[in-house]
Amino acid sequence: MELTGKGAVIVGGASGMARATAELLHRRGAAVAILDLPSSAGAEVAASMGDKTTFHPCDVTDDAGVEHALGSAVEALGGLHIAVNTAGGGVGMRTISRSGPHPLDQFRRTIELNLIATFNLNRLQAWHMRENEPENDERGVIINTASIAAFEGQIGQVAYSAAKAGIAGMTLTMARDLGSFGIRVNTIAPSLFSTGLTAGISADGEEKLTKDAAFPKRMGRPEEYARLALAIVENPMLNGGTMRLDGGQRFAPR
Repeated sequence: MELTGKGAVIVGGASGMARATAELLHRRGAAVAILDLPSSAGAEVAASMGDKTTFHPCDVTDDAGVEHALGSAVEALGGLHIAVNTAGGGVGMRTISRSGPHPLDQFRRTIELNLIATFNLNRLQAWHMRENEPENDERGVIINTASIAAFEGQIGQVAYSAAKAGIAGMTLTMARDLGSFGIRVNTIAPSLFSTGLTAGISADGEEKLTKDAAFPKRMGRPEEYARLALAIVENPMLNGGTMRLDGGQRFAPR
């Protein structure tokens, strides 16, 4: 898909990997709508990017709010061709511990924030994309974000691993669902990346956390996620897959 003149919604776009993606797509000619929490720096980020960029406050666990924010974003863009979804998070709890079993509400919250919120965004994004005039038979591209924890989750990541595995698991099925509309679906599964969530990790801590990587032995950089997202958008044969972005790292048990 050519980016010039296309509309892109970036969920979580106020920071980290999503911000880097928003900035790269904007530089390549796309109009960008950033969706993020009202408390985020989304408005400032959108303003710093200049024209063809808007901010739409949104909590991805608020179903009605998501639908409203996405509708507003698509109206501002004049159409939706690209969607990148990164919002998520998790808790560090074992299935059982000395204090008792994993709190069920915390498990539900993690599934809601990651898996259900992603599906809700996808179904609404695809509904908007179906209205596009096809370009080389293509109407849209959806990119979701899982984690390598989906495949080798560490001790205490049971809820997070389940949620991210669900995102990876629905990728091919959704691509098949949407193929007749000319809409592609892919998922990126990063390892540890240098974002706000990892900002407090020391150099020694980073070395220990990435010692099992093949190369490079460091955390990923937001612009590296952005470059993969761009490659997915531009290459029509990338569809239905979950792509690890991890320097060959496999998480150890802890």
